[in-house]
Amino acid sequence: MDHSAVLALFDRDMRESARPDAPGSRVERVGRVVRLVGADKGWSGVLWSDLDEASADAAIAEQVRFFSRLGGEFEWKLYGHDRPVDLGQRLRAAGFTAEPEETLMIAELSDLALDAEPPEGVRLLPVTDRAGVDLVADVHERAFGIDGTRLRHQLLAQLTGDSDTVVAVVALAGDVPVSAARMELLPGARFAGLWGGGTVEEWRGRGIYRALVAHRARVAADRGYRYVQVDASSQSRPILARLGFQALTTTTPYVYQP
Repeated sequence: MDHSAVLALFDRDMRESARPDAPGSRVERVGRVVRLVGADKGWSGVLWSDLDEASADAAIAEQVRFFSRLGGEFEWKLYGHDRPVDLGQRLRAAGFTAEPEETLMIAELSDLALDAEPPEGVRLLPVTDRAGVDLVADVHERAFGIDGTRLRHQLLAQLTGDSDTVVAVVALAGDVPVSAARMELLPGARFAGLWGGGTVEEWRGRGIYRALVAHRARVAADRGYRYVQVDASSQSRPILARLGFQALTTTTPYVYQP
């Protein structure tokens, strides 16, 4: 993989030319910033920027004013190659809080090992309705220790809107949900996004996460996507590397609470 070329394509395809991720959300370009405004408690934030030392502080202040008027928190999604080089420091100075850094990992689907299956006694269930969404949110809360309300709203809106733009799956041990994940498939994009892969603690290390990645990647390949991308934690990065993903840059969520 030509890392520089693929990263430049990702920036153009998924950030600068971003598309709404759910019914009612909208993407806006304001000066040298591209932002997504979520609908009904959905995720909102800055996806891309083309700033320098002279323009960064004013652009940050403008986004703070805009999203504060809307009344909810928002995220500035900062990548390791974004400019200016001190953009993270400027965000912190403006009142943002940095969350743990992740690694942007990308794979060309033709290069991936997609034969991973769940362990014995575990089955994968496609999510198509509210009951399935509740299972995904339950796993999310148990695996990550955070509230799943926003995920419930977003995933249900996606499934009841244009269901072709999202694939969600839950892993069941018997009837107990033990792992879950989703994938976003935006029309016209070349990258399918893998999100929210999490396994409850007592079921980790058994190959379930790997099976969920392979399952979603097979769906993406069948639908004609060329690449899959993940914002990988330190725990998932080694698994993804063994499957064939490559690290291209870092990404850090900077969150602002009005």
